[in-house]
Order: sequence, then structure tokens, then C-alpha cells
Amino acid sequence: MKRREPGASSESQRTQATESVGRREFLSRSLPAGWVLLAALTGCGEQTGGEGEETAGAPEEATGGGAETAVPEASAAAENPLAGYDPSQHNYAMAIDVDRCIGCGRCVEACKTENDVPREPFYFRTWIERYVVQRNGHTVVTSPNGGISGFPPVEEAEILRTFFVPKLCNHCSNPPCVQVCPVGATFKTEDGVVLVDHDYCIGCRYCIQACPYGARFLHPVTRTAEKCTFCYHRLVRGLVPACVEMCPTQARIFGDLDALSSPLARFQRMHKIQTLKAHLNTEPKVLYANLDGEVS
Repeated sequence: MKRREPGASSESQRTQATESVGRREFLSRSLPAGWVLLAALTGCGEQTGGEGEETAGAPEEATGGGAETAVPEASAAAENPLAGYDPSQHNYAMAIDVDRCIGCGRCVEACKTENDVPREPFYFRTWIERYVVQRNGHTVVTSPNGGISGFPPVEEAEILRTFFVPKLCNHCSNPPCVQVCPVGATFKTEDGVVLVDHDYCIGCRYCIQACPYGARFLHPVTRTAEKCTFCYHRLVRGLVPACVEMCPTQARIFGDLDALSSPLARFQRMHKIQTLKAHLNTEPKVLYANLDGEVS
């Protein structure tokens, strides 16, 4: 998706920045330093060719042999950990089986640790809500500290049903946050993930107000918008989001919507799928199974 320019006065400057940096380079710079180092160590993105091929502009006699040629390759990988990843080949989404969630909070803890989310309350990329349906017909919704430490017990005699609902950014196909951003800092990638370019974000909070799922917050240090990214730095390495990996009951299922053999595709075939606030036509890509009508 192309960036919307903030105004005519800065059009040439922004165009030059877009051409020289680009979204893929932004994603490379936004990855945690540890992943950049890992990319260098594993040789992610190094060029491959037929046996005996020489690197253009660097003949074997100039480089001094194969032992030294690994150095520039590692440097290139460190500069661009996304090298070799083709976003056009993916269409990511997450499914959540409400009946399997036990409200343990491990997904919330994993998210905060993986993405350096502030430890203070109210700063969450993902959180868990507990719905308690009482006999008098009332429903009480709680989420103490995002559910990171679990939930206190409730009086069972007064309860008809209780269940847990994990929530996060829905990575909408029609994201209202992208529409309202005045500088194009919020954008949707080719593989269906909604991200924030912190170099362009001005902290105006328009996207926070526009999100119907309450999934965004303003980072207390950077003063830029923050949200779930599906752990994009893990996706480009072929890994699943941290919350999915740490779920002890496999309540979260992640995969590619276009891959018929993926766990997500199989989950869709076996369950009746629902989305949050479907009437808003945002086309969420966080899918729920066994979702109660009390959930909004």
C-alpha cells in the first residue's frame, strides 16, 4: 500500500525518502537488534548461485578465497534481515478457540517479553478478558492487568458461565487506522499485517481513536503508536508469534489463509468462524471459534 503524503510542501522530501528507504528497509530497521545479529550469524539473505559462480564485481583472486567472502554476505544480512522473504507469498491471520483458553496469561507475558512492551498496566499488545455470565442475566467483564497474572476466583453459585477471550489488533483488511493516519505512518503490508512506521508517526493518536478494538496505545517513551504486529520479526524468519508459541492449550492458531494445508485453514474448516464487530466491515483477520454473543 502506497504511503499518503502529508502535504505538498514536503512532497519531494518524502518521495526521496520513500525511494531510498522503502517499506522493506523500514521493516529491517524496525527488527530487534538480536534478530539482526541472528541474521548475520545464520547468513539469512545471502546470495546463492550455481556452483563455481563468482560474485559480480568481486573475482575470487580479489577476495582472497571463500573464507573471506562470508564477511560481506554476513554484513548484507545484518543490514537487511528481510532478504529472501517474499511477502506476496503469504496472507497471515490468527484464529482463537475460546473454549480452549484458560486465562493463564502466558500469552500476555510472552508478548511483553518478546516485544519490549512497557511493564506498567494499560500497555498491552495482547490481553485477556474474562466474561462472567451471572444468573441474574448480567455479564461482568474483567481484565486485571491484562490477565498477565491470571484471574481471581469467583463465586460459582452465582454463575451460569465463565470464559476467557484473548484480544489483540485484528489486522483488518480494511483498517480504519490506516485511513485516518495523516502522515501514512500506519500501513498494511503485502502479507496482510498492519504495522506502524515509528520514523513517521507523530503521536497524534488519530489511529488510537479510530481503532474499534481498543488495540492501540501511545508508547510512554517514544510517544508513538504501538500495537500487535503478529511478531512480524518472527514471521519473516518462518516462526509463529510469541503468544501462539507459548499457549499451553493451543487456543491460538496462526497460519496462512491462502495455504490450504496450514493449521489455520484446517481450523477454519472444522469450526464456525466469527469475528469481532463484523458489522463495521473492517474484515478482521483475527478469527474466533465458539465465541459467545456477550463478547463485543
